[in-house]
Amino acid sequence: MPVKNMDFKKLERTIKGFANHRRLKILELLKQEPELSVEDIAQKLHIGYMNTSDHIRKLSIANLVLKRYDGNNVRHRITERAIIFLEFCKKLE
Repeated sequence: MPVKNMDFKKLERTIKGFANHRRLKILELLKQEPELSVEDIAQKLHIGYMNTSDHIRKLSIANLVLKRYDGNNVRHRITERAIIFLEFCKKLE
């Protein structure tokens, strides 16, 4: 039986985006404290800057994080979709 109206590629991209414990921590942090920079996130989670930047890039590709340019800084916040996935993950615990 065919499944209609479901974009499995998009769903796969989203799942890969949050399928990492560090990315889940970043999402949870941004849920509590929106508008953080990469440097803020790296410091708060004790992760290297480049590693944090790469995780945020993957979250952005998965449409789980939005970026807002503020002069020389980039601020990040999670999307509604990310909030739904975080709630889903908590139900799996």
